[in-house]
Amino acid sequence: MSKDEDWKSYLTEEDKKILSYLLNVTRKYKYAYEQSSDVKIAQLWTALIEIQKQLEQMNKLLGKLEEPFKAIIEVGEAEKRKTIERLISEIVKPTDEETQEATKKLVDSLMKF
Repeated sequence: MSKDEDWKSYLTEEDKKILSYLLNVTRKYKYAYEQSSDVKIAQLWTALIEIQKQLEQMNKLLGKLEEPFKAIIEVGEAEKRKTIERLISEIVKPTDEETQEATKKLVDSLMKF
C-alpha cells in the first residue's frame, strides 16, 4: 500500500458501513474532540464511548430476557423428564423397589443429554 492509498479501501463493504456509522455517531461530540490536541484520537475515544453505551443497552436487554428463558428451560426440562419417565416405565415396567430405583437412575442419566 502506498502512502497515497486510503487504508479504508482495504476494508470490506460491511466494515466501511460500520466505520461510517461510527463516524456519524461521534459527530455529536464534535465540539469536545475538536478541542483536543489530537482530534483523531479524541474522536476514536468518543466512538468507544458510543460502543460502550450500545453494549450496556444490549446487556440490559439481555438481562430482561434472561428470566423468561430460564422459565422456558425449566418447563422444557420438566416435560422432558416426564416423557423419559413415561417411556422408560413403559419399556421396563418396574414392579419392585429395586427395578423402580434402577429406572430412576436411568431417567437421571438420560436427563443429562
